[in-house]
Order: sequence, then C-alpha cells, then structure tokens
Amino acid sequence: MSTTPHLEEVTTGVDFDAIDPATYKTLLESTRAIPWRIDWKTLRFTYIGPQIEALLGWRQDSWTSVEDWATRMHPEDRDWVVDFCVAQSSAGTDHEADYRALTRDGDYVWIRDVVHVVRDDQGEVEALVGFMFDISERKASEERLVALQRQLEAYSYLDGLTGVANRRRLDDVLAHEWEQARRATQPLSVIMIDIDHFKEYNDHYGHLAGDEALRQVAACLGGVARRPRDLFARLGGEEFIWVLPETPEAAVQRIAERCRQALFKAQIAHAGSPQGGALTISQGVGTLVPGHADTLEEFLGEIDRRLYRAKQQGRDRIAG
Repeated sequence: MSTTPHLEEVTTGVDFDAIDPATYKTLLESTRAIPWRIDWKTLRFTYIGPQIEALLGWRQDSWTSVEDWATRMHPEDRDWVVDFCVAQSSAGTDHEADYRALTRDGDYVWIRDVVHVVRDDQGEVEALVGFMFDISERKASEERLVALQRQLEAYSYLDGLTGVANRRRLDDVLAHEWEQARRATQPLSVIMIDIDHFKEYNDHYGHLAGDEALRQVAACLGGVARRPRDLFARLGGEEFIWVLPETPEAAVQRIAERCRQALFKAQIAHAGSPQGGALTISQGVGTLVPGHADTLEEFLGEIDRRLYRAKQQGRDRIAG
C-alpha cells in the first residue's frame, strides 16, 4: 500500500522525467484530491493516498481490494456505481462517478471518482488510476438549490391569500383527473362553492376583514375531504372548488353537506347577511363518468349553472 505509482500511471500528458519519485510523491500527497491505483488483473489497490484517512477515517493500509471500495459505499449507490465503473473499465473508457462513501464513524461523504484506464503495449487494460474528490459542499449546495426550486414550484401552485391550491394548480389537476376518469371509466365529482353575500360582507367590515374571512372559510372547507388525490382550490374571488376523483354522486353530496356544516359551526359573523347573521355558502355539485363525447368545459359549465340555481333558490344550499 505504500508503493508510489509510476508517474505515467497516475497522470498522463505531462513530462515528469525531470522530477524524482520522492518529489512526485510529495506533490501527490499534498493535494486535497486522493490519488489511487488499482491493478486490473487482481482488482487490488497498489496505491492510495494517505489523505484518505483524513477524509474517511479508514487507515491507508485498509484499502486492499475493490471490495473495500465497494463495501464502503452507501447501499443505495453501490450497485449502480460498481456496475457502471466495471462496465466502463472493461470497455477501456475513462469515466467518473459520484457516490456517498462511508466514513469510519458511520457518516457519509459525497465523493467524485475520476478514473483513467491504463493500457499495456498490447492495448489491454492493465490498471485503473484516478483521483477521489470530496464534493460534499457542492452536493449540499445542489440539494439546497433543488429544495429551493421545489419550494418555489410549490408556491407557484398556491393561492397567496388563503394558502390553498390556486387556479394554475386547479387547471392542471382537472385536466389530469378528467383524462384519468375517462380512461379508467371512473366517476369524477366536482363541487363549486360560492360565499353568500360576500360583497355585502366587504362593504360592512372592509376588505381586510374580507381577506381574513376568506382565509377562515378556506381553512374550514379545506379539511372536509382528506384523500391524497382530492383537491381543494380557490377559483377566484369568493369562489372555491373541490375536485374529487373516483367519487360517486351520493358521496359528493355528503361531502358538500359536510362543507356547509363546517362553515355553520365556524359561525363567522356576517351582520349584513339575511342568512342568519353568519357566513354561508351555496354549492353546485356534479358527477360524471366522462365519455368520448363529453368535454370538461361542458361538465364544469353544468356545475356552474347548478351553483347559480342554488343561489337563485335562496342560498345556503346545495344544487345537484
């Protein structure tokens, strides 16, 4: 393990004839990159830099074969990295791989292995030489960036006032669930909801109070259905909507009634309402197993007409 590699075996393209082996070894072992060499026939390390102990905690002389390299790798990375590196090396192709290496303390460090294939005079693979680089900071930065991008994407699908799904998210989900329902021959149910006399609420209490009322209504109604695919969204203004995949007509009627009851229990005061002094909602409900002749626009249009009918018939009611 202490044998210094030949110069041409570790670095190519540079003339090191004027550098003695001791100087070259000093140069190799003073860099933060970790040099190594593996004999291809025996698959054993003939050299690995002493920096490996500072990085991973494993003694330099404990790296004897590729088994040590493979077993000191995160289980989720091991199979694909080993298979990839063996295939590339067998083909005589230089390559690199990123993976999590196990430290002696049981933690993991992100490593980038850059591998060069050395051939003999007959063109056969003789050895692998390369460098290991600690890329943990880079990976942490990449993961933070990915998390930020996901967070921004999530925010782009949320209504800024109420925190429920916005119109953009609603349109995406509706289009997807409509196609899913048609392919699977399953019912798709939708509830359109409008807060009764909300203009009068804003006139009486002011728009800041109206915004707070919208947040309260969203909180009340958004917990009524809890399946992962169910979507509650704000249509705009004082209108909300439930999209309920694989929900039959009887079930959607019960969910609509739970919405009405949830808001009744909240007793959000509305002095300007003729509906009993508290905020109420009107709802239009519809269920359809989409056929090839049906369109999403017609389906939503029918539910919107039912919502209008609920308001015409006195509000605080469900029309289906």
